[in-house]
Amino acid sequence: MTIAFHGVDVARGDRTVLHGIDLTIDSGRIVGLIGPNGSGKSTLLRTLFSGRRPLRGRVTVDGADVADFAPRALARTVSVMLQDAPSEFDLTVRETVLVGRAPHRAPFTRDSPDDHRIVDESLRAADVADLGERLMRQLSGGQRQRVMLARALAQDGEILILDEPTNHLDISHQLDLMRVVSGLGKTVVAALHDLNIAASFCDDIAVLDEGRLVAFGHPAAVLTPELVSDVFQVTARVAFEEGTGARAMTFHPRPPVDGTRSSTPARRTE
Repeated sequence: MTIAFHGVDVARGDRTVLHGIDLTIDSGRIVGLIGPNGSGKSTLLRTLFSGRRPLRGRVTVDGADVADFAPRALARTVSVMLQDAPSEFDLTVRETVLVGRAPHRAPFTRDSPDDHRIVDESLRAADVADLGERLMRQLSGGQRQRVMLARALAQDGEILILDEPTNHLDISHQLDLMRVVSGLGKTVVAALHDLNIAASFCDDIAVLDEGRLVAFGHPAAVLTPELVSDVFQVTARVAFEEGTGARAMTFHPRPPVDGTRSSTPARRTE
């Protein structure tokens, strides 16, 4: 399914937080949405899966305005994995993932054998099958994050929205999660902090800065040291791994304005 944002403005109170977003995401593409904290990534995602009309412009899926979708129809079309996994409810992991099947059932009907089959597959794909009977409140942050991926997979929309999906995950599970996502064949929009993971797994990168789309395209073309340095206010460099030639970016704090060098060590995003 093709997603299009047509001149989208979004306001919070009297402040406009997204400005004239024009962006088309072709069917089956994995798009990484990057930008500093507060740049509007989560807000842009919500214009797609919430069904609320923006202040100006519209958001469409295959040409249909998402604001015209019935809530259940939108939930069957767009699966969502949000940043914060619920832990306050006394639900087991399996019960939590079964919630993802709700848009596919008539109200007050029992779970079908097909629902349970899809939940089993989703638990295995997210590597949490062994946690099925555990309570959500007993899990670590990383475990809850993988359960929420399983729930989004069980929701089974043709579009998958991921808001900071690798939060709380160790490096191995970050890579495993992105491998699962990249093998789904769905249209995926993922807000990501790790630029190297975004470059490795995304077909395209969209960069937001202060609520505006400042770049969109292939990762190698978009994630240049100049753009990353400007948007994130760091010194960025590209390195190539000896032997494989794999491309990675390294990031360093900018020197203080007075010209003295910072003692903060360099940071590399894996």
